[in-house]
Amino acid sequence: MGGLPWWLLKHDGIQLRSRDARYLEEAKHYLQEVGRVLRPLQGTQGGPILMVQVENEYGFYGNDAEYMGELRRSLLDAGFDVPLFACNPKEHLKDGYRSDLFPVVNFGTDPQGAFQALREILPKGPLMCGEFYPGWFDTWGAPHHTRSSERYLTDLSYMLGAGTSFSIYMVHGGTTFGFFTGADRPFKPDTASYDYDAPISEAGWTTAKFEQTRALIMKHLRPGETLPGPPARNPVISIAPVEATAVARVFSNLPVPLADEHPRTMEAYDQDYGCILYRTQLPAGPAGALEATAINDVGQVFLDGQRIGFTDRRSRNFQCSCPRARDPRPATLDILVEAMGRVNFGVEVHDRKGLHGPVTLAGASLAPVELRGWQVFRLPLDAGMLTGLRYEPAKESAAAPAFWRATVKVTQPGDCFLDLRPWGKGFVWVNGHNLGRYWNIGPQQTMYVPGPWLKAGDNEIVILDLLGPEKPVVGALDHPILDELRPKLDFTRASRREVKLRADFGAPAHAASFAPGSDLQEVRFAAPASGHYFCLKALNAHDGKPFAAMAELSLLDASGQPLSAEGWTIAYVDSEEREREDGTAENTIDGQTTNFWHTQWGAAQPGYPHRLIIDLGEARTVGGFRYVPRQGPAGVTGRIKDYRVFVADDLIGN
Repeated sequence: MGGLPWWLLKHDGIQLRSRDARYLEEAKHYLQEVGRVLRPLQGTQGGPILMVQVENEYGFYGNDAEYMGELRRSLLDAGFDVPLFACNPKEHLKDGYRSDLFPVVNFGTDPQGAFQALREILPKGPLMCGEFYPGWFDTWGAPHHTRSSERYLTDLSYMLGAGTSFSIYMVHGGTTFGFFTGADRPFKPDTASYDYDAPISEAGWTTAKFEQTRALIMKHLRPGETLPGPPARNPVISIAPVEATAVARVFSNLPVPLADEHPRTMEAYDQDYGCILYRTQLPAGPAGALEATAINDVGQVFLDGQRIGFTDRRSRNFQCSCPRARDPRPATLDILVEAMGRVNFGVEVHDRKGLHGPVTLAGASLAPVELRGWQVFRLPLDAGMLTGLRYEPAKESAAAPAFWRATVKVTQPGDCFLDLRPWGKGFVWVNGHNLGRYWNIGPQQTMYVPGPWLKAGDNEIVILDLLGPEKPVVGALDHPILDELRPKLDFTRASRREVKLRADFGAPAHAASFAPGSDLQEVRFAAPASGHYFCLKALNAHDGKPFAAMAELSLLDASGQPLSAEGWTIAYVDSEEREREDGTAENTIDGQTTNFWHTQWGAAQPGYPHRLIIDLGEARTVGGFRYVPRQGPAGVTGRIKDYRVFVADDLIGN
């Protein structure tokens, strides 16, 4: 949720990052407290704070300069008197721009082009990169991100030689402990590891990229300046695998439920994170299909305690077959929902978790019937809940949601990496510290444990596995595993769904050519087009090679305003690189311009034309779009030249 507090979403209809009074008043209260704590630490008072940023990349979200002015005034009222600045990627530097906020630009490559764009609104004065990316963060089910050291060092050398300022984001990788990992838009949940292929690793280790960075900076030191050497690594240990000796099954440890005629979201029940269970009774009857408006984020459906299916927000699958028997007794329907982190970017930050009703049951001989009369069990996975669990001896592994408890002996504490490869999906606590989420699909297979969280002697490890482990054993390695994908273990997305395309797409809604270069290009149609699907058909590339690539694609409504990507999925793409890098098509609609879709280039190199089709979730009216080419210098592959756009309801058949 971009760091915003979850409880803002308890207000129906609230508009975050806007002048909505319900949001802005809370933001001002928060900034007053920030000022109380940090005001004495400003450079104007002898402290280390040299500048203060007003909002983060607001241009990616909106263009209300008055909103930015409200936040600027709030920081001044909170006592900040150092320079105030605003950052944006080059494509959005003018969105929300104010002359009374110093502008800086964010980018991962091509500093020359980015600073040239910055000069359009800052003709004079110092140039600064607010975020310079040496790598990127990971999302579940996608390859681990790395970035070429050669390209990174070339760009860094340019900035040092040009005398510009920069902040390396991230110079030190890290971990998102607890429940606070977010998700890219429309919904690509992040891993707990934020290693980032950064010069300093998640565990604080220096890397080859660090040594290269240090050597480059040393060439630019002034006479008499020196750099201190890096500290030694913290001690690292390994732990031999041990079995979990106790288990507490989720369905045997339910709290007192709330009663509700219609199911509502987690926030409506005053719950922040964790899981939530919805239960109702089904009368006897024929098989049918259960369907909800939305289930955020991963749902497991049980009938009389037996799992009958999954729902998954990543693929917008909120339906499950319900194989009921004609029995005089009613059946108990349970929907266990895991919140996987709120969307961290774009208008989709209005991300309410849990079940979005109504929930209906329909079948071949059964008209859709709304299910009513629910019991709602809040499972916040907090300290109070964990303390109250009732464990029993672990006799055998079972494919059911359960907490597992193991005791490991440590002689000398040190950093380590829990090996979660035998487990399915869930959370881990070490001596009460929540390490965050794990998922066997990868790319992250281990979880970083800081040495101070361990102690000499017995250490308690609690693992909530929502799927059930292959084997309930846990140990620790002296190194991380961050790049192991296991797509066959993904319960809904082992491969992209096969679809049947319409043989003839008919006349395009728009046909043209993109200009060369890396700048954002806005395209408006001669007349708006409506449909459930949006297809971009690329005919060739500017460099004449067979590859197509794209950093970002956002659609505009009939008035030229951006459409929300909530509910969008990639319905079809003819080619994408999934093995040698994260070139998946979802990168085109995640709100980030640093990563990108790239057609396959490793095992094969299929040629043009290339088609990418977005399922908009429902029929939308599209008046145009914004296209961001793959970022980087002139030599990068895949920048599209000629293209066609189709918008229709029937591009894809059943």
